Amino acid sequence: MKSNTKSSITLPAEEFRLVKTLRTRLRAKSNVEVVRRGLQLLVETTDRAALKAAYREASRVTRAATLAEMRKLDHLAGEGLD
Repeated sequence: MKSNTKSSITLPAEEFRLVKTLRTRLRAKSNVEVVRRGLQLLVETTDRAALKAAYREASRVTRAATLAEMRKLDHLAGEGLD
């Protein structure tokens, strides 16, 4: 497969106007650059969402054990303080 494959995508007029507006705001060299940036942002966002979900699940799984350990050690928190 070629590394630089040509492609043509037809967009509805409203979406094409959006691409042109973003091209100006982003100071992109081409419409393709706007689409590439959008795709990269989508990949990064979905990767972050998956990572957040994994952390949320890990936290949920370990929460009970962590709270139990903190209760066991709570009496030591003020030890040695006057």
